Amino acid sequence: MLKDALTLATARLQDAGIDRPRFEARLLLAQALGLSIEAIIADDSRVLTAQQQEAVAALVARRAAREPMSHILGWREFYGRRFAVSADVLTPRPDSETVIEAALEYFPDPTTRLRVLDLGTGSGCLLLSVLAERPNATGLGLDRSPAALAMARANAEALGLADRADLRPGDWTQPGWADDLGQFDLILANPPYIPTADLAGLEPEVRNHEPSLALDGGPDGLDAYRLLAAAVKKRLAGSGLAAFEVGMGQAEAIGGLLRQAGLAVLPSRSDLAGIPRCVLAAPV
Repeated sequence: MLKDALTLATARLQDAGIDRPRFEARLLLAQALGLSIEAIIADDSRVLTAQQQEAVAALVARRAAREPMSHILGWREFYGRRFAVSADVLTPRPDSETVIEAALEYFPDPTTRLRVLDLGTGSGCLLLSVLAERPNATGLGLDRSPAALAMARANAEALGLADRADLRPGDWTQPGWADDLGQFDLILANPPYIPTADLAGLEPEVRNHEPSLALDGGPDGLDAYRLLAAAVKKRLAGSGLAAFEVGMGQAEAIGGLLRQAGLAVLPSRSDLAGIPRCVLAAPV
């Protein structure tokens, strides 16, 4: 029965070190059986066929091996919307919603016409969330990964935003990458910021399954910010805002880099854990 499958799945995930084993077991059963969570809870006496039991076991085995739940499901919720994800992009995280909240607070009028630049767009979650909240905004998302751009384009189509989102190749490690971009009212970036030496200590879901290009920030985690600071200053319109996601303990150092580039650094924004997570900068 379904309740037996749930009990077994919960025990397997608990043994694998999953934090919320019963919650995740329900998600996996729902995915394997094509049911809602509500249906899983309401009818736990449902008898499973042998094929259904195999489907459940296969998904549970993947999660027990610490494959991210987002990869198993193929999506992750972010700022109230569902984004398709895979191993080709960084899975959207609640921490990154701090960047969206800061941007929307800076431009509170929902009718404002904005030109938005998203550097390292990945799944497109930052750019597309802003476009969804500001219907008169248009945006450009850059990424050096063709697979990531394909994912971002799929998300733009699914959210009905493809006509306002230009998603194209761009690599900030190459000279002149930003020369022909023009200026933007809002620049968003969630660059790789984990120090190289810290990568081995990450949870296996991240270390083994997420793209290293989106994680490895160099020896001190700040390589991308050094490359981006001057270019952002040139591309930011006079009344614009740049919003950078940053790692724990990095806000002060990144603020210093932005000041050296000639930008004014505004008070940073903290995530739900109280960690400074978003560094904001504007033209002087």
